[in-house]
Amino acid sequence: MSDERDSANPAADSNPLATRAQCGLPSVRQRVFTAAVSPVRARLIRRVSKKWVNGTVLRYYFFDRDSDGEEVRLSDGRTEWCSYVGDEDQREVVRQAFQAWKEVGIGLDFREVDAREDAEVRIGFMPGDGAWSYVGRDILDQAPSADERTMNFGWDLTARGEFDTALHEIGHTLGFPHEHQNPHSGIVWDEEAVFRTMAKPPNEWNRDDTHYNIIRKLDAGEAEGSSWDPDSIMHYPFEAGLIKEPARFTRGLTPRPGLSERDKALVRSFYPEPVAEDYATLEPLKTAILDIGPGEQKNFWVEPPASRGYTIQTFGESDTLLVLFEEDQGDLRYCCADDDSGEDHNAQLKYKLIKGRRYLIRVRLYYSAGAQQTAVMVW
Repeated sequence: MSDERDSANPAADSNPLATRAQCGLPSVRQRVFTAAVSPVRARLIRRVSKKWVNGTVLRYYFFDRDSDGEEVRLSDGRTEWCSYVGDEDQREVVRQAFQAWKEVGIGLDFREVDAREDAEVRIGFMPGDGAWSYVGRDILDQAPSADERTMNFGWDLTARGEFDTALHEIGHTLGFPHEHQNPHSGIVWDEEAVFRTMAKPPNEWNRDDTHYNIIRKLDAGEAEGSSWDPDSIMHYPFEAGLIKEPARFTRGLTPRPGLSERDKALVRSFYPEPVAEDYATLEPLKTAILDIGPGEQKNFWVEPPASRGYTIQTFGESDTLLVLFEEDQGDLRYCCADDDSGEDHNAQLKYKLIKGRRYLIRVRLYYSAGAQQTAVMVW
């Protein structure tokens, strides 16, 4: 959706949503590429690298033990125990938000699990720690321990308007960044006013946090699409006096509630509902050409003729994410993965496949030097 949809609201400066606590993303170091990686290649890698392979089942877990939490040092030097455990009504809001994303019609699925070791997404409700989530596959690198949170909600999600907070954080988990940092937005900030506002309660951010979450512009490759959506669920509301341009937002910007039409279109573009044409059979020692474009995906079923160690590899001048799953009573169990993006070698997996079982290879393409110049083989 273009920015023609008017999110400016004469009452924005009196809307409590415009001055609520905001999502503060954990700071993650920007990936640096070698000189051999062209700007076009780097842009495509950044656009796709945080996204999951389509068809993934993201399993989520709510912390539930008395020991789940941490000691927090207060301003007077004392410490206080803060629990990660949330009430059932808070959990239910998050469940409904996962369902709202699923109902858009996407190829990802979400499943609540009872064991934290089985979950990619681990959700806490630590008061005072803000609302945040790692972005997409950063979860796997930044919070590898089953006792670490990948998402937190630091205030009451049952309050008016806070369903959108749950939608927003799940959007980050799906791999989407903050929309107000889109370089196509044309936003010119009154930077000192932004720093002063975010330094006050309820955020109490320092200048580095404010710059990282608001003023910093995303790399063009990180932005979703070539236009700006001020109604995106991934957009903060802003009170009056923080935005200098565009002029119609000087009195404040309040996105409309819920997922925007562009949010829905973008999540479907990365995670389309699966169709039969997206799947093929890959026989050992036979090459399959990947006739797909950047950001697209191909899926291959493999039924090994013998139980032994196999090699699965992509070929060609390309960047790919290669993931292997084993079918287990109708479910897909993750086995292993390799990501060769920005490297001078191809993605490769070595894994023991068992005769009589069925395996699924998913290949997502970041970049290829030419059409039909990337292939995959198992041997």
